[in-house]
Amino acid sequence: MAGKALVLAEVKDGKLRQVTFEALAAAKRLAPSETVALLLGQEGLGAHAEALARRGADRVIIVEHPALAMYTPDGYMQALRAVVDGETPEMIVFGHTAIGRDIAPRLAARYGAGMVSDIVEIRTDDGEARFVRPIYAGKAYQVRAFADGQKIVTVRPNNIAALEADPSRTAPLERLEVEIKDLRSVVREVVKKAASGVDLTEAKVVVSGGRGTKGKEGFKLLEALAEVLGGAVGASRGACDAGYADYALQIGQTGKVVTPDLYIACGISGAIQHLAGMSNSKVIVAINKDPEAPIFQVADYGIVGDLFEVVPILIEEFKKVRVS
Repeated sequence: MAGKALVLAEVKDGKLRQVTFEALAAAKRLAPSETVALLLGQEGLGAHAEALARRGADRVIIVEHPALAMYTPDGYMQALRAVVDGETPEMIVFGHTAIGRDIAPRLAARYGAGMVSDIVEIRTDDGEARFVRPIYAGKAYQVRAFADGQKIVTVRPNNIAALEADPSRTAPLERLEVEIKDLRSVVREVVKKAASGVDLTEAKVVVSGGRGTKGKEGFKLLEALAEVLGGAVGASRGACDAGYADYALQIGQTGKVVTPDLYIACGISGAIQHLAGMSNSKVIVAINKDPEAPIFQVADYGIVGDLFEVVPILIEEFKKVRVS
């Protein structure tokens, strides 16, 4: 077990990402001595320190710089190197997000650290931590362990339970000034094409549609169901290729990987590429007119029927449950 862990806390749309709390929980298991949360950005990061403390951070470090307003590998690497050199953590934990997937291997290469990515479980055998990660598009699992030296892991969202918030916990806040220069690229603006709402990769409920939705109008029905359930809308590649949904919503081997508590597949046949992105969901419900559709082989519950008849019924029934 490591003595000190550093966790990169990610902020999206002014809020801490849920995977940050899950990464903190992982770090608390791996670092009995101290867990340090790191916030990188341009301004206003101090508002998140209390939430991080309540979820397990023993200290919070903030680095604010204009070059960190948007994520760039150069800017984040310079800030991270300054913090890592000063803190010398034995374990560094990232969420398995777009940022975590990009920056973690860069940091591992820079420090010659061992790395295990996309972990979904932490086991402890005789005091030694072992990390479980899916391989072969989720068809098998690999158990990895570190020999020695500095260690880096990325945590897949919705797999490691976050700690309950403890209102009595506090943590000292430190502001660190870092020189960031000679950036090779600068992000001026991020244009979001996906609909606003619940983050797809962190959603507890995902309602996903395939070619069976027959068009953008069909996706509006799925959006209504997702709204009732407080979830997010996803799509198969077939639906995206057909222009029914934006590629930002694509789930699968070449899209996003999701592991919600509930995944509702509407009009999705269940191609192996799509299953790679959602087969580890805790409960899978499939709605399809074809009783032989491959999606039923991985589904916990299956409804053979027309989604345009089934989904409206589900919406009305869930509304009744919410009212009661």
